[in-house]
Amino acid sequence: MAKTKEMPALSTDALRPYVQRAMTDPELRDDLLAAFVAARGLYGQMAKGRGMKGKASKVSEKDFQKQLQGLVAELTDASDRLKGKGAKKSHKARNRVVLLTGVTLGVLYNPWTGASTREWIMDRVAGGDGEGFDELEAELEAAAEAEAAKAGNGAEPAA
Repeated sequence: MAKTKEMPALSTDALRPYVQRAMTDPELRDDLLAAFVAARGLYGQMAKGRGMKGKASKVSEKDFQKQLQGLVAELTDASDRLKGKGAKKSHKARNRVVLLTGVTLGVLYNPWTGASTREWIMDRVAGGDGEGFDELEAELEAAAEAEAAKAGNGAEPAA
């Protein structure tokens, strides 16, 4: 293991952006302050325990574990803010699309009303007698033939 004298010390130039960010960003300052307060509280609780057995019993308490999780969350928030990651991205739109898709699939494919719902939708899309799809298919074929004719006329050499 290298001695501390051999390891290069962090220069003030390397630390300057982090210190400036901590001084100017009020949210980062709040996150750091909350993390220090939580750490001080946990340290105080650990210092009260007598011997290893007292500290072990303190660590096994649910309240202490919740406070430790809170400390880790505060430190993570401060670290992310310091690195410039900012707030976590919201997934509201994605969750709404997933919910709507699930509800739609549930309505269309449930065993009791799914078949009648699908028939109702097909009647609305294709028309009452189901001839709408045949008409649409004929129009698509005519459009494809027209495109082929245009492409065929443009490819022939002029006489």
